[in-house]
Amino acid sequence: MAFDKTGTLTYGAPEVIALRPVSGVTEEALYSAAAAAEQLSEHPLGRAVVRCYESAAGAKSMTPESHTMIPGRGVVAQVNGHTLLAGSPPLLAENGLDIPADMEADAAVYRDRGATVIYVAEAGRLLGFLALSDTLRAESRDMIAALQTAGVRPVLLTGDHESAARAIAGQLHIQEYRAGCLPEDKLAQIGAYQQAGCPVCMIGDGINDAPALKKADVGIAMGGIGSDIAVDAADIALVDDKIGELPHLLTLSRRMMRTIRLNLTFSMTLNFVAIILAITGILDPVVGALVHNAGSVLVIVNSALLLTWRKKS
Repeated sequence: MAFDKTGTLTYGAPEVIALRPVSGVTEEALYSAAAAAEQLSEHPLGRAVVRCYESAAGAKSMTPESHTMIPGRGVVAQVNGHTLLAGSPPLLAENGLDIPADMEADAAVYRDRGATVIYVAEAGRLLGFLALSDTLRAESRDMIAALQTAGVRPVLLTGDHESAARAIAGQLHIQEYRAGCLPEDKLAQIGAYQQAGCPVCMIGDGINDAPALKKADVGIAMGGIGSDIAVDAADIALVDDKIGELPHLLTLSRRMMRTIRLNLTFSMTLNFVAIILAITGILDPVVGALVHNAGSVLVIVNSALLLTWRKKS
């Protein structure tokens, strides 16, 4: 079972915990530029930046004239005729911007704590970075433990830095994780598991997760905080975003398959016996019809028991 970190395993409402502008840039200018760049973003982190800025500033952030998502990199927006960048170091490098060593060292401190760092640039000039906390959902640990008990191997696939991925995986006792994943990397990883004969369930929420959700044998999207594209690509949408129900979903699915197999076995056996008895003349047509209908009713009743079934603790 593969997870995306942001939104899926965190609270879904990350908080901006630090602003680190470069020399000559105020925190307000950095924060404002970041919020403007992320104003139209569907990613949970982008939404968090806008929400935190508007709460702190007491005003709406600027709306960009254009907005482009760069999968696995960040966003590019045009605001008041200036190009704003908000995202990862590769996004800045692709636009010819370097990150000073002292700033990268400061960012590494936050990454080691499990935070996510978003760099911001305007008009070809680096403004600084924001650090967002990725506090785990209260139910994440119990959910992962329950899945492991059920025989599921959890894998964390995230576009975040190695340090942040390692910190989150360590807190959840997830042994296997992949950091710095672009959408195509998640696709390749899921494809590798499938080729090895492992059925894959992918849980995600962002636009970057949509291809992986589509490719997985089962895709589960977060209906509340997830993007519309991710919800459309998934097979299942969690309307209330309660990931604590995933172990129940898994065990219910297994119970359902057992019920289907039991119903098929029972129906075929009953029909086979009834045919033999009818051939020998023991069953007349009226009794045979009653037996057939009685079997159908039993199958329906057995299936209906799934509506209230929950695994005992």
